[in-house]
Amino acid sequence: MAGDVMHHWILVLDVENFSSRRDPVQRRVRAAMYRALDGACDRAGLSPGSRTTEDRGDGALVMVGPEVSPLLLVGPLMRELDEELLQHAEQANEEHALRLRVALHQGPAGRDGHGWSGDAVNTAFRLVDAPPLREVLTAATASRMVLAVSDGLYRDVVRHAHRGVDPASFLPFEFTAKHDRALKGWITAPGYPAPPGLRPAGDAAGDAPARDRGGAGGLLDRDPAPRVTQSAETVQGDMVAGDKNQTVRTSGDVRL
Repeated sequence: MAGDVMHHWILVLDVENFSSRRDPVQRRVRAAMYRALDGACDRAGLSPGSRTTEDRGDGALVMVGPEVSPLLLVGPLMRELDEELLQHAEQANEEHALRLRVALHQGPAGRDGHGWSGDAVNTAFRLVDAPPLREVLTAATASRMVLAVSDGLYRDVVRHAHRGVDPASFLPFEFTAKHDRALKGWITAPGYPAPPGLRPAGDAAGDAPARDRGGAGGLLDRDPAPRVTQSAETVQGDMVAGDKNQTVRTSGDVRL
């Protein structure tokens, strides 16, 4: 019912470099975005009755009812959206390229005759517009989308490593939003073991050393396959996903 405030899953999509395109191209890109979104929802099993979509010009706001599992949104829906974007990329030229910043949050929201409102909705839009998310999409040239989830959603859902959700592919970020509000979220870039181009928290100039995965920041301008250097007589096990270079210095025999 209009005016009622209820808990929702809040999904925001924003098209990269939308305003810099010619009007006819913007219309085609918008149509492609909605085809990708609707196709992903259908294939993931997110029924039209469980969601409402509000157009935002260069993106969309999708409000999903509390009866839907967040695992469907973080897992199958994001995978299907990435697949839809891949299919578009295979058919589109550079001018019509479609890459998305996506944010997922949760919280109470209400609807009136003009649309949705609430602090949770505002937070979702601040996440999708966060500078670290923009930087990761720029650096993740092999990805068609990047996803930011709020800190609460990460702690409540993602970190538990439910089937199909890999928390190791997410790294934390912090930023100051409107009205000097400090916010924290977690970013993943499909196709990368960790989101590239993510600066450590508080590193505005980008001259601080990169922190490890357990710190409060993330990877600083790294490639998808981080470089690892070890000095040991015996090297065992994996430290990072993907390709890696190992340098071993020893005067004795080495077992690999």
